[in-house]
Amino acid sequence: MLHRHPFLSLLTLAYLGFLALVTLTPGSDQPDYQGLAERILVRLQRYPDLDPLTSRLSVERIEFLANIGLFVPLGVFLLLLVGTRFWLVAMAAGIVLTSMIESVQREIPGRVSDPRDVAANSIGMFVGIVLAVVLTLPAALRRRRERAARRA
Repeated sequence: MLHRHPFLSLLTLAYLGFLALVTLTPGSDQPDYQGLAERILVRLQRYPDLDPLTSRLSVERIEFLANIGLFVPLGVFLLLLVGTRFWLVAMAAGIVLTSMIESVQREIPGRVSDPRDVAANSIGMFVGIVLAVVLTLPAALRRRRERAARRA
């Protein structure tokens, strides 16, 4: 798997490193993500046309959505590495990874482990896997037609 897709493997490892940097560094070394979310929300609230969106947004929801978005690329990368037949393996790997991250965060000063993060990250993995399946579907259907044509 890794030897057949060396660039994708390197990209996945680099993204895992980025995830480790974002999720496993001590809280004092982290950028102020909550302050960033608050600034984004205040900025969006300046535009009356966005009231239907901003009236439902809170810092907690922005953080939840950010956790989802953080794991979408990993879902795509893992599915592309293992293949669509093994989508469940990719999903299980993502859930195990996010559970491990939350467990380790309990021991890191300034970090808070939250079960909602496991849910958000798992949703992000699932969205990434579905996205990868949809993006690879035309090629998979084409290969299936070619195999059927060779058999006939």
